[in-house]
Amino acid sequence: MGEVRQSGEDQEVLLLNLYAHFPFCRRKCTYCALHSYAGTSTETRAKYVSKIANEIASLSNSLSTVYFGGGSPALCDLEPILKAINPLLSEDYEFTVELHPLDVSHEVLETLKAGGVNRISMGVQSLDDAVLSHMGRGYTFDKAEKAFATIKEHFDNAGIDLIVGYPNDSGFQRIEQLASWGLMHCSVYSLILEERSRLAHHLDSLALPPDDVVLDNIRGISRFLSSLGLRRYEISNYAIPGFECRHNMAVWRGEDYIGIGEGAYGRIGLDRIESGKRKRITSKEDELERRLFRLRTIEGLDPCGHPEWISILEKFASENILEKCGTVYKLTERGTEVCDSILAELV
Repeated sequence: MGEVRQSGEDQEVLLLNLYAHFPFCRRKCTYCALHSYAGTSTETRAKYVSKIANEIASLSNSLSTVYFGGGSPALCDLEPILKAINPLLSEDYEFTVELHPLDVSHEVLETLKAGGVNRISMGVQSLDDAVLSHMGRGYTFDKAEKAFATIKEHFDNAGIDLIVGYPNDSGFQRIEQLASWGLMHCSVYSLILEERSRLAHHLDSLALPPDDVVLDNIRGISRFLSSLGLRRYEISNYAIPGFECRHNMAVWRGEDYIGIGEGAYGRIGLDRIESGKRKRITSKEDELERRLFRLRTIEGLDPCGHPEWISILEKFASENILEKCGTVYKLTERGTEVCDSILAELV
C-alpha cells in the first residue's frame, strides 16, 4: 500500500500505484458517459500531455503499477510522459496502456514498449459488425482481430474488453473465433445505461435485451474463456494465471493510488481525489470501502472485525451464493450475478 508520512499540516504521500486519464476520443461512443472529448486539436492534446508529464515528474516514489486509460491515450504523443515516468518504475512493475483498435500500429507499439509499457488492454467491445458501427467504434471485427495480432507481435501480456447487453448484439455467437487470438486477459462488462449517453436517447427505437439473456451470454463467455485457461479472478475479469491486472487488483485490495488528469480518481488515506479536488471521508467509510471491494475478487471477504456481517454472509452461503473457505467468504458463479445485492446488505 502507499505510504503516508505526516509533515506538519501537509502530508507527504509516497504512492506505488498511478492512474492517468486521457479524455480524448475520435468520437463519443453511443454508450459512453465518461469524461472525454471528441475532435480536440493536436495543440490541446500536447498541452495536456505536458501538464501530465510535469505532474508525474514531481512524484518522489517508485511506482509498482501504472495504468493509462481514457478516452484513447494513444491519440496523444505520449513520449514526454513516458520519459517522465520511466525513471520512477520499480524493478518489478506493471505498466498498462489502453488502446483503441484504430490506435494500433507498429510505430505506436514500439514507442510504448521503448517507454516501459509492458501490458496492453484493447477495447473491442462487440464482435458484431453492425453493433460496432452503431456504437461508433469505427472498425469491424476483422480489423480488431488484425489490430490485436499486431499487438501480440510486440506484447505477450495483452487482453481485450467486451460489453454484454448492447441492443441487437448477436456477436457472441462467434465468440469461439477469439480462441486463436492468444488472449492473456479479458474484461467482460455488462452494459450500464448511462442517462447522459447518446444510447439512452435512442431507446424508443431500440430495446435492451432482458436480464436473463445478458446473464446467459456472460455465462457462455465465462465458460469459453475458462476453456482457454482464463480464470475468473474478479466479477468482470478473466486472466491466464499470473496475468491478472495488478493495478486493478491493487485498487480492489484497498491500496492507495494516485489519479492524474481530468476525471481521474485517486485514494490517499482518508482523502478521495477527483480531478485534483479532495474530499475527506470518515475512517469507518474508508475501512468499509477498502474491505468490501475484496468480495468482488477471487480472494473473497474476511469478516474479521465485523461480527455484524457474519449472519448476512452465512445466509448467502446457505443459498449457494457464497462459499465459505475457512474464515473467508467467496462468490459462487451465481454470486457474481448478485454481488451488488450482497454488498448493499453488508453496508
